[in-house]
Amino acid sequence: MFTGLIEEIGTLRSVQRRGEAMVLQVAASKVLEDVKLGDSISVNGVCLTVISFDGSTFSVDVMPETYRLTTLRDLSPGSPVNLERAMMAGGRFGGHIVQGHVDGTGTIRSRSSQANAVVFAIEPHREEILRPIVPQGSITLDGISLTVVDVNYDAGYFSVSIIPHTLRETVLQYKNTGDTLNIENDILGKYVDHLLGIRERSPAGKRGGLTEAVLRENGFML
Repeated sequence: MFTGLIEEIGTLRSVQRRGEAMVLQVAASKVLEDVKLGDSISVNGVCLTVISFDGSTFSVDVMPETYRLTTLRDLSPGSPVNLERAMMAGGRFGGHIVQGHVDGTGTIRSRSSQANAVVFAIEPHREEILRPIVPQGSITLDGISLTVVDVNYDAGYFSVSIIPHTLRETVLQYKNTGDTLNIENDILGKYVDHLLGIRERSPAGKRGGLTEAVLRENGFML
């Protein structure tokens, strides 16, 4: 689990492609301070497992499912990436619950200045990603914990407002209109949306919605 507070910007050193599988080698410093084999590191919001490391780099596998659902497939040597180590038990929780399980990608449809902030409008590539997003709720873009400013469900986009510190310390500083980002919805919104959607998926004549039986079936009650 992560918090969405980026620790440093790393640089992609190399990419080994094997069809829809990849091995990424990332140059970093801070996230390597206590790294061990098997550790989880978020790379642009994607939870990946360290398979090797040295004093200045670490390597991770990217499986086909991750390749297809995220922007990692678009990376090339020299690309900057957001990095965050998995949260330690007892650590300060500064962002929100981030799993590193990307729901999909989206395109920046506009980037505009607003006083000291920069407002990004994001259009998800799949309509269902927009459904659980709540105004003033949490969302993760390329691993960054952000607050949703507004959601335009009819036009199919949402917006976030970025303070100077976040822009300066993350890869958002390099992002412009037309670029793509990884999107992870807030876990609470995803679970509520999934449970409410059970009504639509229920067989004809079967009672749907949030019943005691549904909660038990999905592990929320014993």
